[in-house]
Amino acid sequence: MKQLFLVLTSFLLVGGIACIKDTGCQTKSIDSERAAIQAYATANSLSVTAHSSGVYYEIGSPGAGATPTTSSKVFVTYTGKLLNGTTFDSGTTPAGGWVLSSLIQGWQIGLPLIQKGGSIKLIIPSSLAYGCQDVGTIPGNSILFFDIQLNDVQ
Repeated sequence: MKQLFLVLTSFLLVGGIACIKDTGCQTKSIDSERAAIQAYATANSLSVTAHSSGVYYEIGSPGAGATPTTSSKVFVTYTGKLLNGTTFDSGTTPAGGWVLSSLIQGWQIGLPLIQKGGSIKLIIPSSLAYGCQDVGTIPGNSILFFDIQLNDVQ
């Protein structure tokens, strides 16, 4: 009985592993995207600073209120673009705001660099955004640009 259990368990494990599909999704490294990020910044007259995470940012206004933490609710007005200039999203957060920890890593890194009332431009490497997965109209491995006004922090 014990041997039958081991044989069935082995069969299920091997069969399950065989069903895992390789999507070919390979996230790009931050280092491999630095040149494209710097070229975008130069072409768009951005005076960016490189954060140790790989996010590039330009603070328009530091703000003067609360600084968001990952557990904060943030309320923003923003525009998101691909580096080819295509706007993929823009708007204002809904009435309930967004918890910062629920957003992409690039925002979790960038928004705490300013305070309520501040503004920031972020150039986010794909690995700190959506990686190699397509999301809506954003192709996999896309470096993203955001122009963000931090309206409130709770």
